[in-house]
Amino acid sequence: MNKHFDDSRYYLSRAGEHAKLGLSEALEPYATRLRDLVGRESEPEPEPSRLEAVRDGVSDLERNAAGQARAVVGNARATLSRSDAADPADDR
Repeated sequence: MNKHFDDSRYYLSRAGEHAKLGLSEALEPYATRLRDLVGRESEPEPEPSRLEAVRDGVSDLERNAAGQARAVVGNARATLSRSDAADPADDR
């Protein structure tokens, strides 16, 4: 029985989160208009934390490494598939 209460609490909290996101999305144009009328700018974006900056840097390095690996594999395949390459039996 306790499992059912845990599941109910989980789904209720998820429903609350989705309702909050929906309301904020629906009210965003009105909030923007009100800020313009009052003369306040929108809330500034928080600066990324050190951990987020490091994660971004690592993901950039990962993308660059993956791109370089694809280029190397592509060059190797092109070299191996060239018609003027020596017969593999001659290399042995």
